[in-house]
Amino acid sequence: MKLTYFGHSCFLLEVPGARLLLDPYFTGNPLAPCRAADVACDYVLCSHGHEDHTCDALEISRRNGAPILANYEIAEFFAAQGAQTHGLNPGGGFDFPFGRVKLTLAFHSSSWIENGRITYLGEPCGLLIATAGKKLYHAGDTALFSDMQLIGRAGLDAALLPIGDNFTMGPADALEALDFLRPKLCIPMHYNTWPEIRQDPERFAAAAANRGHAVHPIRPGESLTI
Repeated sequence: MKLTYFGHSCFLLEVPGARLLLDPYFTGNPLAPCRAADVACDYVLCSHGHEDHTCDALEISRRNGAPILANYEIAEFFAAQGAQTHGLNPGGGFDFPFGRVKLTLAFHSSSWIENGRITYLGEPCGLLIATAGKKLYHAGDTALFSDMQLIGRAGLDAALLPIGDNFTMGPADALEALDFLRPKLCIPMHYNTWPEIRQDPERFAAAAANRGHAVHPIRPGESLTI
């Protein structure tokens, strides 16, 4: 599988037969190396409802004919606006043509704000993707929680973990998460988008190495084969 980073928590995951766009955030993203209009995909996956994870989901879904996979409330929210969707909920999974997607727990919040009005969009989630004999975990926006050890118990080829702090866990808690998850490789995310979440990913990688974990920060626009 090939993973391309677009900054914040947005990735394109290319697997045999499909391109999966995770947490689309291009419009207003100061780290994005391209525009939403430049992105082609077959599926759009959203971990929760916040704008910095869903703001381009509808436009990209419509233009590409790409179903939006998300929790039930997010799926219904976008379905009401004409998108193809598939709703799931934490603990549930579904077998798609490219592989299986399961939603995990995440400890955060989930909403859409428009004209000052907040719309609740269900429980925040992590995304567990199994395809072509490999398994990837996109943790979404989350605090550290002990059930991560259950997520990692069957083995993970890669884990995408937030390290920004303020809104999610920071580097110290992300190290604890790595102890629970034990992935073959970790890619940090959700950092350096704004001053409140400024972090040094190389410092995090070095601290992780001292605890026996492989961390590979990638810059927006860069790709990595897992």
